[in-house]
Amino acid sequence: QVQLVESGGALVQAGGSLRLSCAVSGRTFSTYPMGWFRQAPGKEREFVAAISRGGGSTAYDDFVKGRFTIFRENAKNTVYLQMNSLKPEDTAVYYCAARSSTYSATVYSSTREYHYWGQGTRVTVSS
Repeated sequence: QVQLVESGGALVQAGGSLRLSCAVSGRTFSTYPMGWFRQAPGKEREFVAAISRGGGSTAYDDFVKGRFTIFRENAKNTVYLQMNSLKPEDTAVYYCAARSSTYSATVYSSTREYHYWGQGTRVTVSS
């Protein structure tokens, strides 16, 4: 069973930065496409960013493009989300997700395309 554990969520002022981490169990992390999603109170879970298994391809939601960066360290079984220029609208619980092993370099942006999820880490941005 693959386990994902997010960390790094906090209360931060608008304009500030945070780095979220997601540690993934298992020896096949390098074969998993990974993604970050978020869910604000009363809203559906939405796509934030995704990265291919090798890290060569990434994708971002338009709202975070230019402010957030997803990257991974396969040697550490960890994927990160660097968040800069945070806005109050970024307030949400952020979830890390993994898709089962694949040989392709595809990135995935739908919740339905991921098989494993973490428990979430809360980010609150104050104005």
